[in-house]
Amino acid sequence: MTGQRLGFGIDALDGLLGGGLLPGTLTVIAGATGVGKTQLGLRWADRGREGEGRRGVLCDLTSRGDAQNHASYARDQSGWEIAPYPADANLDLGAVWDLDRPIGDYFHPFSRAGRRVTRRDLEHDDWHAWKTDLARVLRKSVEFFYANFVRGSRRVVVDGIEPTDRMSESIQFEFFEYLYHQVLRKEDDWAARELFREHYRANEPRVMAHRYDHASVGCLYLYTTPHVLLDDLMTRPIGEGDVFSNANTIILMGRTRHEGRMGRALYVAKHRGSACSDAIVPYRITDRGLEFDPT
Repeated sequence: MTGQRLGFGIDALDGLLGGGLLPGTLTVIAGATGVGKTQLGLRWADRGREGEGRRGVLCDLTSRGDAQNHASYARDQSGWEIAPYPADANLDLGAVWDLDRPIGDYFHPFSRAGRRVTRRDLEHDDWHAWKTDLARVLRKSVEFFYANFVRGSRRVVVDGIEPTDRMSESIQFEFFEYLYHQVLRKEDDWAARELFREHYRANEPRVMAHRYDHASVGCLYLYTTPHVLLDDLMTRPIGEGDVFSNANTIILMGRTRHEGRMGRALYVAKHRGSACSDAIVPYRITDRGLEFDPT
């Protein structure tokens, strides 16, 4: 891991995390719908402008057409005009090296909405269609991430994954497993090999001239839970699967009850390799995003 923390730019939260998230690791933010996960994830990605000189990127795995409001949140809270990356376009390997050409920072690989994503919910033909769709977008996803990494992005936010009892049966989670282990956690030249394949030798001089440290890339995974109250999240298992066992950091966000009023609060349940506060920190959702009381 590199030494520079990937902070949120929120003193109250970065203080809980010993300065921010550790690069080269996976962080899970878990909480119910509407608790502010997406807004916090976008805040972290936007903070890359100051931390690393370039915003992070967003991978939206939504398949049912639920509005995540990524574009409006980013525009209203940070003045960030999210640009979609053409997931349905053919590979454009030459564009990777056109470094002056603007490229998208938002990748939505599964654009056909209204589709279930777990094997137990699907007929055989529907599951086969999903697998075909997955095969189509995997290499395009490498193009998206590699092109952004050689341009300086170091923060990845993954949103839109539906909760399931068996993550091994989720097409979304299969995509994430590939992304995390074959792209984010691979050394840059091996990620380039995954992208260029039979064209790698021809591109190797450019790969060597535009190296990046894969251990400087952080990943934030936004997980929707069935539990709404923070107390329930803190006392019950979040779930099973590699995404939780491999997570370096787990941040819980949920509703609270206090003196007859509902509120929201955040708790860092896990933060390996760093000082970590045990405090439960209240926050509010406003037009400007999440706001914490000064510490």
